[in-house]
Amino acid sequence: MIKRLRIFLGPRSFRALIALLAATGFASLALNALGQGSEFATALQTLMLVVFLFGASVLFLSRLPAAERLRWLAIIVPSVLAIVIGSLLLPHLTGLFVGAGLGWIVAGIFIFGDARGPRNYRAAVKSMREGDYAAAISSMTAEVQHDPKQPEHYRFRAELHRLAGDLNSARADYQRMVELDGRSAVAYNGLAEVELQARSFDDARLAALKAHELAPDEWVAAYNLGMIEERLRQDDKAERHLNGALALDIPDSRHRLLAHLYLWRIHQRRGKLDLARGVLSALKRERAGLEEWQVIMSADEAQALRDVLSDDIEEARLLIRDEVTHVSRQLEV
Repeated sequence: MIKRLRIFLGPRSFRALIALLAATGFASLALNALGQGSEFATALQTLMLVVFLFGASVLFLSRLPAAERLRWLAIIVPSVLAIVIGSLLLPHLTGLFVGAGLGWIVAGIFIFGDARGPRNYRAAVKSMREGDYAAAISSMTAEVQHDPKQPEHYRFRAELHRLAGDLNSARADYQRMVELDGRSAVAYNGLAEVELQARSFDDARLAALKAHELAPDEWVAAYNLGMIEERLRQDDKAERHLNGALALDIPDSRHRLLAHLYLWRIHQRRGKLDLARGVLSALKRERAGLEEWQVIMSADEAQALRDVLSDDIEEARLLIRDEVTHVSRQLEV
């Protein structure tokens, strides 16, 4: 449970949540000891609870897609308002309002339903979390049979096939996505990732190139294409696409980390030490990204990522720790 929470929030947000829990919990215990049950102490303890709920809500909501975020806002906001208003206007009934607020959260989960998708999706997610990929695939196959013209069904099943190590079936699902929507950059990106995992780099580049053509303003397409071209030693093209991805503001540290790593390799191969030194400095500023990768890679569901990225992440770790000595000495001169 704790491991999944760390993966969901990311290392920094997880640490922030623990710090928030510790701070508000300690303050509440101190008030309980010093206030000896006074109404003022009770009101402050309620305020500590509100601060924790608000801070935790911000951390969790920031990691959710828009549709889920709106759903949880509808659940959480009335609860927090009930606690705040009750503690301010009727402090002697604070406990009642706290209970009502927390009760609304439980009720709201059922009232507003689950926005994650139909029953087969929920069953597939549950089986995936339990490591039963065959059952998860079976659930999504039922969904595909029910609605065979919905590309997203094939996308999710393709990812499940990748987790199960069945790259041929994953490839077939992404190809079906392309047949249903030839303008889907997502489908071509997925196909590129499958070919990359299969180490079919030329095929991976063709799919990634098509994805980039369809979505030239999306950093993911440029990043994937640059990563594949770097592996093919097509350094001019890889440098252009990786710099393009960075210019499009890659939002998370872990992908910026690897983009800088690939650029560092390119400049190192070319003997451009000034440029290599610059991207090495940028890479070292992405320590949070390294932490994120280490948490993600520890999950059972990360096998597909480990197949492709484990060596890259280890090289980035060594560079950050200055353990790639023959290179670090050159670049520090």
